[in-house]
Amino acid sequence: MNHYHLACAAGLWLLSHIAQAQEPITVAWRIKPPHQYLESGVEKGILLERARQVFSAAQISSRFVEEPAKRIWSNFSGGTKNYCSFGWYRIAEREALVQFSEPFHTDPPHTLLVSPAATKLVAAHRTLKSLMSDTSLTLGVVDAVSYGPELDAMFVTTRNKVERSTTLPMIMARMVAANRASYMLIDREDWEYLKENEESLSQTTQLDLQGMPAGLNRYIVCSKDVSAEQMRKINTALLKIYPPKK
Repeated sequence: MNHYHLACAAGLWLLSHIAQAQEPITVAWRIKPPHQYLESGVEKGILLERARQVFSAAQISSRFVEEPAKRIWSNFSGGTKNYCSFGWYRIAEREALVQFSEPFHTDPPHTLLVSPAATKLVAAHRTLKSLMSDTSLTLGVVDAVSYGPELDAMFVTTRNKVERSTTLPMIMARMVAANRASYMLIDREDWEYLKENEESLSQTTQLDLQGMPAGLNRYIVCSKDVSAEQMRKINTALLKIYPPKK
């Protein structure tokens, strides 16, 4: 290859990498109030706003899109390029698919939301382990997401009947209110929002039992092709906006 062709090839390679570097990162988010949600078509939520601040402070061009949880993880599994999401737990099976940021948010422990028909049956148990050994109860589980390693493992071994649905936590909460499940585990911050905004949940009961795992960190996750420099910028911005708790 002569010098002219070498120069052309080098120029094309440089242009393609510049174009790739300038492509905005797609930041996908799932509906989960109060963290991120739509209200009359307006995007709202404390973590959605935090994510926007992080990518803006990192000076990384981005476009935010709302997508269901199952599609987000299907995109990561399928190798979608230039792709990030936020608000996810760090679990072993995700390590091969994505890069994790510094902690983005720390949850309080989960709580229980109990159906009107099962209040006395659930309250008869003192511990979560005892509750999950009760064959007369039905546990509602939102599929395609993780509740954290400890709770995910308990769902596998529970002796409750299990009502699984690939739906939003708020929809599962309505199913509990309608006695389609005896109880569900719900993020405490989700419950604080829903009890103020969902009249249909007024007959449900929130309950805490011994043995609930500690709340976990949530992270920004990005596809493996997102560069180390971009991840460094994301983490630098994140640590300024959400510094570690001492």
